[in-house]
Amino acid sequence: MIYCDGSSLGNGQETTRAAAVALLGYGGVWRAFGTYLGTATNQQAEVAAAALGLEQLREPCRVRVMTDSRYVVETMAGRFRRKSNHDWWARLDKAADSHTINWEWVKGHAGHVAQEAVDRAARRIAALGRADEVVLGDAAAAVAESIDEKK
Repeated sequence: MIYCDGSSLGNGQETTRAAAVALLGYGGVWRAFGTYLGTATNQQAEVAAAALGLEQLREPCRVRVMTDSRYVVETMAGRFRRKSNHDWWARLDKAADSHTINWEWVKGHAGHVAQEAVDRAARRIAALGRADEVVLGDAAAAVAESIDEKK
């Protein structure tokens, strides 16, 4: 399972600071990956987050990709046309190529632990201007703790 989110603070302005984060879970183990994207837009950051998660997979997998971006879900399902961001989509297509993917939309800012964790991490990395291992570790830990509490 992959949860992903992008953030673009100041989206579309001269001082934009964007980041992408993906949280991968398998067998009860969660790892977070993130990158600073500079002046990317929010849509570009969302696409990059999905690509980032899929790029971590080392062999063909069946995977659920969960995102609060209808833009990503609907485009990857073929229901939205790709009018812009072609380089970003090419990266995602390459990352997705060898996998069987179920693209799922999850409502953002609705209290879903994993989605909130990637959202928070993406915003923090964008604000910092660099990927930060503590921020990413906190995201993975938040999800692991939530799962442990349910047991």
